[in-house]
Amino acid sequence: MNDLFHMPSDLQNSYWGLVVLHLRLAMVPVLAGLLLSLPVAQLCVRLRWLYPPVLWVTTVLYAVPSLAFFVVLIDYTGLSELTVMIPLAVYSLVVFVPAIVDGVRSVSRETLDAAAAMGFGPVRRYLQVQLPIAAPAIIAGLRVASVSSISLVSVGMLIGNQGALGNLLNSGMIYNQPRLIWLSVIGTAVLAVLVDAVLVLLRILVTPWMPRGGGRNNRTIAPKAATR
Repeated sequence: MNDLFHMPSDLQNSYWGLVVLHLRLAMVPVLAGLLLSLPVAQLCVRLRWLYPPVLWVTTVLYAVPSLAFFVVLIDYTGLSELTVMIPLAVYSLVVFVPAIVDGVRSVSRETLDAAAAMGFGPVRRYLQVQLPIAAPAIIAGLRVASVSSISLVSVGMLIGNQGALGNLLNSGMIYNQPRLIWLSVIGTAVLAVLVDAVLVLLRILVTPWMPRGGGRNNRTIAPKAATR
């Protein structure tokens, strides 16, 4: 078993160290994208004319291949983790913005009027009324963005071995060790499944009124995880 998880010295990490690194490289950009999307989505809700151009911009940015993003960023951020994380955060916007907008728009006018009658200002209504009701749509978007980000981190192996588990693909080919390739592929897939399961549990905990299964309301208007 120890031989199975033995890593080449040039990776400078144990296998489990690469797993933790992969998780950090994937989830930090997703959380950053979510935080950036919250105010942007609220602006799109309040200013309806702003939503189509914002959605167009996020879609265009998502269409940019990650390697092209890396080439542009290397001059500014070098061969660093930041070069990998910035494109992942940008890609997450195309998932989060429509998910949050749709979720917030689903809050009924009667609910908002009741909150206003109770003295809730715009910010308090957004944080304490609209976002909790929109939680199922937001978490659905978070699931898509997280799985997509976990899969895309591996591309970072092309810029100075910044791909975490993806680095094993390169090492497996260099040292002709198929086990490293399988450890990369299976490890990435298992990590994505585990993160998705945690987010499903989170949805159950924060939205106890929702059905436990994948109901019709669990949808998000966003592209699925793709290889770039």
